[in-house]
Amino acid sequence: MPLKTETLLVYIVDDDESVRKGLSRLMRSAGIESRAYATPESFLAEVGYQDHACVLMDITMPRLSGLEVGARLKEKGIALPVIALTARDDDDTRQAARDMGVRFFLRKPVDDQALLDAISWVVETNPLPKHA
Repeated sequence: MPLKTETLLVYIVDDDESVRKGLSRLMRSAGIESRAYATPESFLAEVGYQDHACVLMDITMPRLSGLEVGARLKEKGIALPVIALTARDDDDTRQAARDMGVRFFLRKPVDDQALLDAISWVVETNPLPKHA
């Protein structure tokens, strides 16, 4: 499924600078606009609903986990599809991600094409309402 890159926005939330830079570079090379955030708090302060957008979020971050960020998005009424990226791959984390409504759960390091395919799928098939 080809990406509709003219309006696609990917929010990248990861406390690891090298991961943010690598993902931003991948998005740029695919013609996708991205906004990277080092902290969940800075992301939550700026994010709003946007058509043709999704969130790439690390699950394990200091202060607020990716799962807590997902809950806060719901509290704010922002229903963006979330793709979880994590080095922590266990049954409890996967179940918590499913409970939060994560659309994809990808283990780091993630395959570039698999990630781009996941982004395309969640954005193009996003059945979520604009407000949760």
